[in-house]
Amino acid sequence: MEIFEKLRKYENIHILFWLVKDTCWMLELRWIGTIMVIPTLALAIYMVYKSRPLKEFYINLAVLFWICANSFWMVTEFFHHPEMRNYAIAPFGAGFLFVVIFYFKTLKKT
Repeated sequence: MEIFEKLRKYENIHILFWLVKDTCWMLELRWIGTIMVIPTLALAIYMVYKSRPLKEFYINLAVLFWICANSFWMVTEFFHHPEMRNYAIAPFGAGFLFVVIFYFKTLKKT
């Protein structure tokens, strides 16, 4: 099986974890939402590692940093530190940077 097809299967599971985490955030299920950060981040890290030879590597990095920022924001709200959520700008910014790199490299090849 090609690496891209294999990653696609993991991506679908990853989306499920991400949806469960964000649903817990919406429903204010603190501990379940916080615990769901672990498999969501772990799968994102795995996908970044496995996609190194692919052009989607930078998109997967962007997703990883998006989830880091999103999870940090969620945890600050859950545990009564909303003043700290602004620190999530750093991983959000890194995610945007990786998207720009992806499109720069993609457009450069055409």
